Amino acid sequence: MPIRRLPPETVNRIAAGEVVERPASAVKELVENALDAGATRIEVQIEGGGLTRILVADDGHGMAPDQLELAIERHATSKLEPDDAGDVDLLRIHTLGFRGEALPSIGSVARLTLTSRPQAGGDAHALRVEGGRVTPPGPAAFPGPHGTRVEVRDLFYATPARLKFMKSERAEAMAIAEELRRQAMAHEAVTFALDVEGRSVLRLPAEHPGDEGRLRRLAAILGRDFEANALLVDHTRDEVRLSGFAGLPTYSRGNGQHQYLFVNGRPVKDRLLQGALRGAYADFLARDRHPAAVLFLEVDPLKVDVNVHPAKSEVRFRDAALVRGLIVGGLRHSLAAAGHRASTTVAYQALTGFTAHTGIGPQNGSGPVSQPQPTGWSGWDAWAAPATQTAQIIPGLSDRSGRVEPAPLATHPSPFATPGEADPIDLPLGVARGQLHGTYIVAQTRDGLVLIDQHAAHERLVYERMKAQMEGGGVTRQALLVPEVVELDPAEAERVTDRADELAELGLVVEPFGAGAVLVREVPALLGRVDAAGLVRDIADDLSEHGAALALKERLGEVCGTMACHGSVRAGRVLSAPEMNALLRQMEATPHSGQCNHGRPTYVELKLADLEKLFGRR
Repeated sequence: MPIRRLPPETVNRIAAGEVVERPASAVKELVENALDAGATRIEVQIEGGGLTRILVADDGHGMAPDQLELAIERHATSKLEPDDAGDVDLLRIHTLGFRGEALPSIGSVARLTLTSRPQAGGDAHALRVEGGRVTPPGPAAFPGPHGTRVEVRDLFYATPARLKFMKSERAEAMAIAEELRRQAMAHEAVTFALDVEGRSVLRLPAEHPGDEGRLRRLAAILGRDFEANALLVDHTRDEVRLSGFAGLPTYSRGNGQHQYLFVNGRPVKDRLLQGALRGAYADFLARDRHPAAVLFLEVDPLKVDVNVHPAKSEVRFRDAALVRGLIVGGLRHSLAAAGHRASTTVAYQALTGFTAHTGIGPQNGSGPVSQPQPTGWSGWDAWAAPATQTAQIIPGLSDRSGRVEPAPLATHPSPFATPGEADPIDLPLGVARGQLHGTYIVAQTRDGLVLIDQHAAHERLVYERMKAQMEGGGVTRQALLVPEVVELDPAEAERVTDRADELAELGLVVEPFGAGAVLVREVPALLGRVDAAGLVRDIADDLSEHGAALALKERLGEVCGTMACHGSVRAGRVLSAPEMNALLRQMEATPHSGQCNHGRPTYVELKLADLEKLFGRR
């Protein structure tokens, strides 16, 4: 067949498929045009999931009538200027849009009405485009002193096949709302509004530029819980700045939908950035948990290529290693500055787990079970009765807890306080009062109580000490008096011995011992008495699960966590009061002690006001 030139209308419809994939894509392009035009207020209205009608109105600088006709021509834009030689530099892009494709692409597949009034003065004019056919501009009504209104009706009517691939109206409307939220995160000084089918869905007033205003904007979008559990991130390296807010590890999510990344104000979905974010939280979260973060990168336009994809959702960095290192290092620095802090949602989840009981005795699904009572018994009599009689009514009531410490009066110092030192009850984690089930430490603070999981807390402390030793030149090793032989599957044994040098850096010295066995000669000294055979088998399982192709260097944190778990105070071990208080003081002095190596909280703090609410005292 001979080669033919396609008609311009067909060319425009083909190109439109790259830029306008769905209604949310059209909204994104129109909102970015409004932001580039200096808008301080952007209103969006949609009907039929954006397929029936989209209206984007702004108060930007507007356009004159002759500019309207240029605006709907392909590759016509006001955002790129040629130099004296007539060349256009595509590497110095400071605007969100620059390709000049959005309006002509939308006009080629929909009914587009473009109305604008220039800020310099003059009347408003409107121009219409239907399926690529242009109607010359003419006078039109306009509600504001200046700005632009873009109305899109019957999106994809000129390409009916595309309509078959659209999702439900509700799904498309949700995608538009999500796109508008992303734009609002990066531009806190701009007012955003969204109406769906005439109903107000989103109202975001302008905030003051800066970290405080940005956090208020993020709280309005992501919720107050994010505001309460977000850490400020602000780091610069080689003229690349990373800013924004990252959630505490204990404020993790079940998916990655609460991760928002921006490059020079442009929302992007980049694997490099997402991988760096996961790497920064690798020491703190289980594999099925995801951090919540909103991060902004400010890069010299010469060091990042935004002209990679027609939708401008992907970027390419000239120095990808620098950007990754900045994200990982900056986030870890901010997480370390949080100390032992845990998320506020942990306490809320604990409070919701409490159930008020109105009777004493076994409980079932229908409420308290009535128990036969001695003659003359009453609730008050039981508490006022002698201890022997009370014990008969409620067995064990008169028994004293095994690890209760004397509680000081508010006007007296704690028995654990020494002259010249702060009263432990005023410290963040307070003073230990007892131990429950050999697993949980109960501590009292001046204004509440704290429950600590002793195994999870000590696991984090051991893990942080191991990391510090590795950074300082290697983990101190303890030689076994009698080397231990660990029998494994031949393939597992080979995998472990292949990594012997790297394991030695962690303080574990192994060597081959025939077919299907390894000999353990030294173990990390800080673990004390450790089950060497169990430790080696767990590491062999880790290597088998992740494949021999992965370098163990990339997984030192996970292997270190396995070792820390083996060497930590186990649940079920009874601790003395000095041991419990020593654990609390170490937690206060250790970064990241608010969560264990798997992302679970190590303690739950309940304020006195919360306890009073449980009992109806306020």
